[in-house]
Amino acid sequence: MKLNEHLQIIGTNVILVPYESKHVEKYHQWMKSEELQELTASEPLTLEEEYQMQASWRNDEDKCTFLILDRQRYEDTKDEIGALIGDTNIFIQSHPEAEDDQSQTDRLAGEIEIMIAEPAARGKRYGWEATLLMLLFGVERLQLQHYLAITKDTNAKAMRMFERMQFRETKRTAIFHEVSFERPVQDDWISWMKNQAGSYTIIPYPG
Repeated sequence: MKLNEHLQIIGTNVILVPYESKHVEKYHQWMKSEELQELTASEPLTLEEEYQMQASWRNDEDKCTFLILDRQRYEDTKDEIGALIGDTNIFIQSHPEAEDDQSQTDRLAGEIEIMIAEPAARGKRYGWEATLLMLLFGVERLQLQHYLAITKDTNAKAMRMFERMQFRETKRTAIFHEVSFERPVQDDWISWMKNQAGSYTIIPYPG
C-alpha cells in the first residue's frame, strides 16, 4: 500500500516497517516453514515469485503490510534484517452488512492478520503489541470501522489473543478448519487499545 510505504510505527517493544525488496529473502526463508504455511494458509513460492508478491503488495491499495522488528535487537545492532521477527497485514474490504446508502468510509472493514515467524520471538507479547498498533493504524489512518480476524481452529494462541482483544467469535468453517472473529470499532475500544499498546509514534521511514 502506498499510504504506508514511507512510514514506521515505533512501539515499546516492536517497530513496524513497510515491506521492501531488501526484506524479501528473509521473508522467503520464513515461508519455507510448513508450520507457517499451514497457519497462514499459504503456498510455497519461489524467490522470484516472492519478489513479485512484495511488489504487488506495495501497489495494492486494499492491502496494508508492515514487517515487525524486535525493537531492542534493532537498537542494539542497527541490523534491520536481523531484527525482523514477523509481519502484520490488513486486507481492506466493504463490510458485508453495510447498507447501500452508507458512505464508502462507513462501510470500510479490515481483515487483520499477524504472524510471528521467528520461534525465539514467540511468547513475548510482540504479536500482541504489533496487532494493537496495526489495529490503531487502521482506525487512525485507514478510517476502518469494523474488523475481521480469521484463524485456524488449531491455533489456540491466536484465538485467545483475539478474544482478549474483545473480538467476538462469529463463525466456524469446519471444512477449512477456520474460526472467524469480528469487532466493530467503537470509541471505548479505541481507548482500551491505546492503553494496552502504550506509547507509540508514527514517523517517516528512512528506507
